[in-house]
Amino acid sequence: MKIHLDDKVIVVAGKYRGKTGNVVRVNAKSGKVVVEKINIRTKHIKKTPNQPGQKIHFEAPFDISNVMVICPHCEKKTRVAYIRLNDGKRQRVCKKCKQSLDKIVERKKTKKR
Repeated sequence: MKIHLDDKVIVVAGKYRGKTGNVVRVNAKSGKVVVEKINIRTKHIKKTPNQPGQKIHFEAPFDISNVMVICPHCEKKTRVAYIRLNDGKRQRVCKKCKQSLDKIVERKKTKKR
């Protein structure tokens, strides 16, 4: 999947075209993403004896083909390419400026059971 969590993206198709935000969730199985403050929906919850009725606002997922990654280096929307590093790992790069799109994340060592 070319779009990852916390990527800055721009919507290129649909009702919210031109709006930008960070990716909150990615569902690779269904090919959908949730972007913060975009595609806000309202869900009405019926009242019960324990709680009153209420309206809940949430960000609904939409198709991953409707968004493009914004490169943090050149600040342009871009397609994603992959390069193979010397240690055999793949890294996402911007097609326009050839800079890395991946953030360096140090993983915590977990104890195996």
